[in-house]
Amino acid sequence: MFESVALGVGGTAFYNKALVKLDEAALTGNEMRKTLEVLRRLKPYTDDKSAGRDWNQATALVIAGKAGFQLMGDWAKGEFLAANQEPGKDFSCTPAPGTAHAYSFNVDSFAMFQLKSGEARKAQGYLAFLLMGQNFQEQFNLRKGSIPARLNMNLEKFDECAKLSGQDFSAMAKTGALVPSVAHGMAVAPAVQSALRAAVSDFWNNDKATVNETLARLALAARATAK
Repeated sequence: MFESVALGVGGTAFYNKALVKLDEAALTGNEMRKTLEVLRRLKPYTDDKSAGRDWNQATALVIAGKAGFQLMGDWAKGEFLAANQEPGKDFSCTPAPGTAHAYSFNVDSFAMFQLKSGEARKAQGYLAFLLMGQNFQEQFNLRKGSIPARLNMNLEKFDECAKLSGQDFSAMAKTGALVPSVAHGMAVAPAVQSALRAAVSDFWNNDKATVNETLARLALAARATAK
């Protein structure tokens, strides 16, 4: 939610400067201050048991009509589909406020180690071929609720949420408005991610934590990367 608010408040240039490049001036400037102020204004819209709740548990509350909306990646849609809910009828998908002309992404990734055996390398290549094949990309993403990593996929079998997401992804790729998700490990090193997460989580969970204190903690996380 924090990165969605940051993207909505400051746009892609600010997001990249603050949360990808870790520019200290951006991390402590007016746009980050406004981001934290907006985040705090959102807190009363959550229930007192929200701290530590897994995303799928929050999704279940939306499905049951006990919550109005959730800021989450499109994979949450898989939970709705498993509950026999229909996109466009029982629920809808829409960009977070202010982010209609940007797109934050998270990609399921596979790492393959360099192997000496020619047979093993051949097997790795075949696995990569299968994973990126159109058939697997279609079947996997239809079940998960996400969109294919490939840009040349036919989305005819996908629902309206996926089609909209796919269109936005392709459009933002052309305009340079794709930004990597901090929360899902796409933007910064794990240690920095943990430091940023801790600062934001403490601000969210502790109403006595001030904006200035949190800005200082964000700057401290950025300084640690320079050492």
